[in-house]
Amino acid sequence: MDWNFGGSTLSIDLSRTTGQLFTQRGTTTYRSRYLAPLLFLAADGVTIAAAALLAIALRFVIPETGDVSQQILYLWPFGVVLWLVMLSFGGGYADKNLGAGTREYNMVLWSSLATASAIAIASFLAKYDLSRGFFLLFFLVGTPMLLLERFVVRRVIHQMRVRQVISRRVLLAGDVGHVKDVLKVITREAWLGYHVVGALVPSGADASDLPLKVLGTPHDAVEIVHDRQIDQVIFTEGAFPDSVGLRKLAWDLESERAQMAVVPALTDISAQRVQVRPVAGLPLVIVESPTAQRAGRWAKRTFDIVGASAALILAAPVMLFTMLAIKFEDRGPALFKQVRVGKGGQEFECLKFRSMVVDAEARLAELNNQGPNEMMFKMARDPRITGVGNTIRRFSIDELPQLWNVLRGDMSLVGPRPALPKEVAQYAPHVNRRLEVRPGLSGLWQVSGRSNLSWEDTVRLDLYYVDNWSMAQDLAILCRTVGAVMFSNGAY
Repeated sequence: MDWNFGGSTLSIDLSRTTGQLFTQRGTTTYRSRYLAPLLFLAADGVTIAAAALLAIALRFVIPETGDVSQQILYLWPFGVVLWLVMLSFGGGYADKNLGAGTREYNMVLWSSLATASAIAIASFLAKYDLSRGFFLLFFLVGTPMLLLERFVVRRVIHQMRVRQVISRRVLLAGDVGHVKDVLKVITREAWLGYHVVGALVPSGADASDLPLKVLGTPHDAVEIVHDRQIDQVIFTEGAFPDSVGLRKLAWDLESERAQMAVVPALTDISAQRVQVRPVAGLPLVIVESPTAQRAGRWAKRTFDIVGASAALILAAPVMLFTMLAIKFEDRGPALFKQVRVGKGGQEFECLKFRSMVVDAEARLAELNNQGPNEMMFKMARDPRITGVGNTIRRFSIDELPQLWNVLRGDMSLVGPRPALPKEVAQYAPHVNRRLEVRPGLSGLWQVSGRSNLSWEDTVRLDLYYVDNWSMAQDLAILCRTVGAVMFSNGAY
């Protein structure tokens, strides 16, 4: 029996026993390959069905030309099935599209539009008396519900991968330096679900400082994949001296049903900027220009003004209460102004609610040697923080006045972390690229750990944002910011 999930086919011979099915490549492997698509399929089905029932219940909100109750009873199951089919054709259940990036959400939007178009066109051609109320509510309610459901299921999948409920057994192959670089990324991004079993390095290479067990050379890949039930072999530079050896190994791995991945000499580049184009048999990787200039155009600025205005109105009661609490605690000023460096190196006064004692700046020198790194001073238990300050920093309430900086054009809702002048003075030349866009009230640095990040990781995330900006990424970061703030991830 075969099921197709957007290009990935799950084939099960029902004559096999359950034990044979799970032990062919291991229980964890089976779960990793098929459980995630099945979870998304089940969740999508329930969500779309719930949207259909909700649209049926609320259809009276939109006036109808006649009684169409009977037609809806026949239509809604068809609409649910058609929507799932469109999601499948759009790659909604292909493993490569699940759990990372914005492609999954774009696919949901386009599949939803395709489903709505197909139903509308079919109803028109068949002269079917379609309920306008049901049709509009089905998609106006169902699409946001589907996006939210995908977000929640993605978080569940990530946690399952972190806990290795579902994971892939992986080999890293290549020269020692590149293997260490890839291992660092895989270790840092545990939600990917990669369980690195060992490394394959060229014969004679010095792997004494490699924190992995060396299982052999790249030429031994097929044998090791078979013996250790490996799901994927990731090849870095230096795995083979020429393309012939790599191509032959790809043929051999095909019989083992193990995936082969090749890490190009490109890092921190968004998938949206990369295209693989075959030219005379060569798979050329075409990389589009960085998007830093687009991040400063009118669309993002308009989004900032509208978003910051709405946020200020909604946050006004919280801001007023915070100002009164700070004033009541020590009678000092509620606002704290600090010079920061913005776009193009221009300095501006960054506003915050004061979360420290009044003479915090004067007391900084005695604490400076206790910070975790030289570029950004952060202490998990800074003695200068007040009682109210501890609470407002935990939930990032202290940063709400920066919405005024956004309206003034000093900052953006999303962007790199606003830096101090003394930090900018110590920048390496390549780090100055952070200053090509407006600093952000939130950013990749905030949703990825905030104060728990090292300086190197902060720079890496900021430069990634600058080079790979998109409006979809801004929206995704703002959504993730809500979770980071609610759960106080890395806040101190």
